[in-house]
Amino acid sequence: MIEEKRNNDLRKVVWELYAYIQDNLYLNRPDMQIKGREFNSALLMSLLTGLCEGKELIIGEPGLGKTTSAEYVCALLYRFPLGTIWGSEVSGHPEQTEEKIIGRPDLGKLNKGEEVVVWSHFALLPVKIVDEINRLPETKQSMILDGVDRGNWEYLNAAIINEEYCLFATANYQDRGTNTIVAPLIDRFDVMVESKHPGANLAYFIGGHGSNGVRLRSEELEAEFHSVLSENIPYPVRMKRLDELCDRFGEWLEAQEGIRTLSVADRREIRSSKRSLPFDLDFNAFLRFVVSELSFCHHFGQKRSNEACDAGCHFTGYLCNAVRNCVSNRFPISARNFSQALAWLLGDEEVDLEHLKAVLPFTLAHRTQWKEEVVAQREKEQRSDPLEIYMAKQAVKEMHRRYMEQAGEVKNALAVACRIVEGESMRPVEGDHPIYWEIRRDLGEEVTEV
Repeated sequence: MIEEKRNNDLRKVVWELYAYIQDNLYLNRPDMQIKGREFNSALLMSLLTGLCEGKELIIGEPGLGKTTSAEYVCALLYRFPLGTIWGSEVSGHPEQTEEKIIGRPDLGKLNKGEEVVVWSHFALLPVKIVDEINRLPETKQSMILDGVDRGNWEYLNAAIINEEYCLFATANYQDRGTNTIVAPLIDRFDVMVESKHPGANLAYFIGGHGSNGVRLRSEELEAEFHSVLSENIPYPVRMKRLDELCDRFGEWLEAQEGIRTLSVADRREIRSSKRSLPFDLDFNAFLRFVVSELSFCHHFGQKRSNEACDAGCHFTGYLCNAVRNCVSNRFPISARNFSQALAWLLGDEEVDLEHLKAVLPFTLAHRTQWKEEVVAQREKEQRSDPLEIYMAKQAVKEMHRRYMEQAGEVKNALAVACRIVEGESMRPVEGDHPIYWEIRRDLGEEVTEV
C-alpha cells in the first residue's frame, strides 16, 4: 500500500512536468492516442527517454523545437539549469574534435610529465544533447559510438563510466550540409520522433511571447555547477557534489515556479518500479511475431542487407520481403524498455499489447531499411508523419492485423514449444508465418520446404 502510494505520487510529478512543458515551454498539438488519452509523441517519448535512461533521435525542420524540447525535458527531469545544459551540448559540424566532445589533456600537468584528462561537460553530465548530429562526418561519428551505447567515455589512458545517463540527438532533414548517420550509430537510438510544426495559431502565440526558457535558469547556481564541473577532482566526488547542486536547483524551481521535480533517488525508484512490471502473454507473443517478420529469410536463413530475396518466395506477403536489413537485438530491448516505462506512466499493472503498439513505430522507424520499390509505393500517400515514421506505423498496423487473425495459434505454438523443451513428446505447431518456422528452428528441426 505504501509502495503504491509512493508510485502514484512520483507518477503525479511526471504528469505535472508533462503538463508544465506542454503549457509553458514546448507548445504543441497532440498527435497520438493511447488508451483514450491524447499525447504529443515528441514530448511523450522524450519524457520516457529521460525516465528510462534511453537514447532518442529527434528529427524535423529547423526552428521547430527539436533541441529546446530536449533541453526542457533534461532540465526538469534531472534538475539542471538551462545554462548548464547549454554549456554541455555538442554541436554537429565537420570540424568537431574528440577534444571538444570527450576531453583534452591538462596542458599544465602535461608539461610536468603528468597525463591528466580534463573531461568535457558533455561526458560528465548525465544528460547529453548532440545538436544536428547528421552534420558530423561519418568518419567522426565513431568517436561517440561507445559513449552513446554504454556511457563509457575514454580519452588517453583515462575513462569514466556514467552511472546514470540519457542522450538526445537532433537532426535536420537532408540538405547539402548533412551526412548519413552510420548504421551502427543510428541503431543505438532507442526511438526516433519528429518535432512537428504546432500549427499557425500556436506558432503565432510563440512568436508573440518568445521563449519561456528563462524560467529554468539560475545564474548563481549555474556558476556553481560550472565551478564543480571544472574542478580536477575524482569523478565520483564530482558527481556527488553535482547531485547536491541538482537538489538545490530542484528546491529553487519549486519555490520560483511551484513545480516539483525528481531527485536521483526518485528516478531510481521509478526505474525499479518500471522494471518490476510483468509483460502479458500477448505482449510476449506479438513482439516475437514482429521480430520474426523483420529478421526471417527462408532462402538465406536470415535477413542480410547485402543479400536480396527471390521474387517468387513463399513469404512475399510478409515484411521480411519488404525490408533490406535484419532488425538488431537492440530493437526488442528498446521496445520492452519503453513499453514498461509507458505502462508505469499510465498506472497499469502489466505491460500489454496497447503499450507495445504505441512505442513500436518509434523504435522501428530509424532501424528499418525499406526496399526502394516499397518506398516508391508509399512516399506519395497522404500522411501527417515523415515517411520513415509513417511507414513504420503502417507496418505495425499490418503486423498487428496478421497477429490478431492468429493470436491463439501463435500463443499455442509458443506454449507447445516450451513443453517440448521441458521434455514432453509433442510435435511443434506448424503455420504459415515466419514465427512458426523460427520456433521449429529453435527446436532443432530442419525446415527447408515451403
